[in-house]
Amino acid sequence: MDLPTLMASMESFPAALASGVTGLSDDDARWKPPSGAWSVLEIVCHLADEEAEDFRVRVLSTLEDPTKPWPGIDPEGSVTERRSNEKILAEELGRFTRERAESIRLLRELSEPNWDRTYRHPSIGDLRAGDIMVSWAVHDMLHLRQIAKRRYELLSLAAPDFSHSYAGDW
Repeated sequence: MDLPTLMASMESFPAALASGVTGLSDDDARWKPPSGAWSVLEIVCHLADEEAEDFRVRVLSTLEDPTKPWPGIDPEGSVTERRSNEKILAEELGRFTRERAESIRLLRELSEPNWDRTYRHPSIGDLRAGDIMVSWAVHDMLHLRQIAKRRYELLSLAAPDFSHSYAGDW
């Protein structure tokens, strides 16, 4: 595993995320497409929640004791339960940035981690600490793509009498 590359991507992600949401009005940050997919604000809240409650906890737990059960999470349900779409984008972006800095700090403190340590997930099966680590870094990019899609959809709505087909399809 190329840990320096993963860590560099994770460390630079808060700036990429901030850039991806810059200039959105409160209404645009809260806008949800007709499909019911998450708003940009909900995506940012989810990223902050996952940073503190999912990836960091699970990587460190697996490295420490892969037989220890993971705490339960409900990413889909928590967006609704925590009323994420009512929060303030700048505050949630700040929360994510602080949580990510803490994750990077903790990862840097690891001494010779065994990325092959394996947790037996009840529905997924065997997950090595390295599998979770790479998934953590990739998860960032999945949601950056999702934010780009929301912005694409919002811009498409800005000129409803005109076609954006010249730009290409999503």
